[in-house]
Amino acid sequence: MAVLAALFWGVSGTFAQFLFQQRGINIEWLITIRLLISGICLLLYAKLADKTELFEIWKNKKDAIQLVVFSITGMLAVQYTYFAAIKYSNAATATVLQYAGPVIIAVYLAFKNKRVPVLVEIAAIVLAVLGTFLLVTHGDTSSLSVSGIALFFGLASAVALAVYTLQPVKLLSKYKSSLIIGWGMFCAGIVFSFVKAPWDIQGVWDMQTFGYTAFIVLFGTLIAFYFYLSAVQIIGGQKTSLLASMEPLSATILAVLWLKVSYSLIDWIGSIFIISTIFLLSIKPKKVKIIQERAD
Repeated sequence: MAVLAALFWGVSGTFAQFLFQQRGINIEWLITIRLLISGICLLLYAKLADKTELFEIWKNKKDAIQLVVFSITGMLAVQYTYFAAIKYSNAATATVLQYAGPVIIAVYLAFKNKRVPVLVEIAAIVLAVLGTFLLVTHGDTSSLSVSGIALFFGLASAVALAVYTLQPVKLLSKYKSSLIIGWGMFCAGIVFSFVKAPWDIQGVWDMQTFGYTAFIVLFGTLIAFYFYLSAVQIIGGQKTSLLASMEPLSATILAVLWLKVSYSLIDWIGSIFIISTIFLLSIKPKKVKIIQERAD
C-alpha cells in the first residue's frame, strides 16, 4: 500500500505536467476539483468506515480554528506550491525539491527541542543543500538550470510539506486522520473555489485529458491517501515514509521516459542526494529518541 501510494503520487504529478503544458488545463482549477472531490470522498469514508461524527471537530472552537489553519497553510499550500513547481519546471524536479521537506522538519524539531542537530541530521542537511544546488545549477553558479519561479515554488513546496506534516499533530492525536484530511481538503477546496470556480473549465479536453484528470483526483489523491494512511496503521509511520520515497523516483523515471524531460547525470546525482536524506533521517540515535519521548 505504501509503495502503491508513492507510485500513484508520482504518476499523478507527471500527468499534471502533461495537462498543464500540453492541454492548457488551469492549475488553480485542477487543485480546486482535486481538493473538493477527494475531501468529500474522505469525509464519506470517515463517516461510513471509521464511524466518525463528522461535525464533532467543529464543536470545539480551538480545534476548529486549528483545522482551518491547517486547511490553508498546510493542505492548500502544499497542493498549490507543488503543482505550480510542476507547471514552471517538470514533475521530476518539483517532486525531488519537495522531498527536502523532511530536512526542514528535522531542523525545526532540533530548534524546538533546544538541541544541536546530531551527525546524521547534519549530514542530511548538507546532502539536501548540495543536492538542491546540483539540481538547480548543474554545478554552474552563473546560471540556473530551472527558472527562478520554478525554484521558488519547489522550495516553497518543501516548506509547505513541513507545515503540512507538523501543524496537525495535535488534531491527529484526537481525531481520525481521515476526518482531519477530509475536512482539510474540503475546506481548502472551498477557499480555492473563490480563486478558480470548479465550473470555470478551460483547456483542450479529449480522452487523455479526461483520463489523466480522473487519475489525479481518484488514484493520485483519494486512493493514494487511503493506502498511505492504511500503511501507517499497519507498519508505522517511519517505514511507510521510507517506502513513500518511491514517489520522486517514479515521477522522475516517468517524466524522462514518457514526457522526454531532459535529466542529465548531474540531475540524477542531485536527486539521489536529496532522496537519501529520508533514509538518513530515519536513523535516530538513542539520545534523540529520549529527547523526542520527553517532548511528546
